[in-house]
Amino acid sequence: MKRVLVVISILVLASLACSLSGLPNLLQSTPAPTIPAAVPVLPNTAPDPKNSDNVLVAMYAQVLPGVVAIYTGNALGSGFVYDSNGHIVTNQHVIDGANGELEVAFPSGFRAYGTVIGSDTDADIAVIKVDAPADQLHPLAIGDSSKLQVGQTVVAIGNPFGLNGTMTVGIVSGLGRTQDAHAAPEGGGNFSNADIIQTDAAINPGNSGGPLFDMSGEVVGVNQSIFTENVNQATGIASNSGVGFSISINLVKRVVDSLIRNGKYDYPYLGISSPRSGLTLAELQALGLKTFTGAYVSSVTPGGPADKAGIRGGSQTTSEQGLEAGGDLITAIDGRPVTTFDQMLSYLITNKSPGDTVVLTLLRNGQTMDVTVTLGKRP
Repeated sequence: MKRVLVVISILVLASLACSLSGLPNLLQSTPAPTIPAAVPVLPNTAPDPKNSDNVLVAMYAQVLPGVVAIYTGNALGSGFVYDSNGHIVTNQHVIDGANGELEVAFPSGFRAYGTVIGSDTDADIAVIKVDAPADQLHPLAIGDSSKLQVGQTVVAIGNPFGLNGTMTVGIVSGLGRTQDAHAAPEGGGNFSNADIIQTDAAINPGNSGGPLFDMSGEVVGVNQSIFTENVNQATGIASNSGVGFSISINLVKRVVDSLIRNGKYDYPYLGISSPRSGLTLAELQALGLKTFTGAYVSSVTPGGPADKAGIRGGSQTTSEQGLEAGGDLITAIDGRPVTTFDQMLSYLITNKSPGDTVVLTLLRNGQTMDVTVTLGKRP
């Protein structure tokens, strides 16, 4: 069975068992008078749990016809109907190694062979084309992931462990996460895939490529991977630990539309590197920075867009190993405040294309300035 991409950390948990059987019974004295419990009264604005259940039931019935299972001979994944032309969206890692043997199963029982018309390893998105009757194609409504908020309820539907049409419910646990992309730049390091949604809706092997919905039944993400410490040592299969990741639908729309038109997708490219985890107090002090937020430019790719625009990377040795001072601090992009490099990267990937320009607000030697950069194409 195809496994969801997994980020694994090894952690040994010690469990302490506490026994309370030796404690004396301190409650055998005369009991206190019984006070009648107040009957709980819900405020007028409180949701009716029965209605909430009905919303999920109705949503499931509405969207399930558009969710499919994808078989590649020795693997299983999920996907969904993107349009009435028979385009199916899934993860690239679901179809990787399929060697042209793809079978798409619809909830109605209808099955069809699928052909990959394009895939993108960095976003982990693929588009499959099937020849199916119109009554089998139920395109799902596409939402706007930029409107998501942490704490918002989301729903995943897919085929975990081959259990077709499984629905799980959770919340948005985080937004704007990044992951290392498949491709790597010359000279080392990694490109990044950004605008990743973190959710605690249960995602397991077989969910890959399936849709993540908001409560209006619109697709807001494509389920892709999990972080887990629970791995079956015999089978190597990982299970959900409450930290799942979905590719934002705003990025998916850009990639999918380009794959359908051109068979490929080109990413915007700045040509800078920045510490992914932010800067510690000691590092801020070593760099001589007095602000805690922004994207520090640790290095600039020679000849890249940022280099051509005059953006500066670090060049002065500091007391912190591997960290050089003198680089620009990006505090805004196109007038939008930048608090982290991940935030800036998410904006670039979901809003810009090669050839577009962006205005970067920089802090350099204590002075604020704006620099216009023409974006390139990711090498």
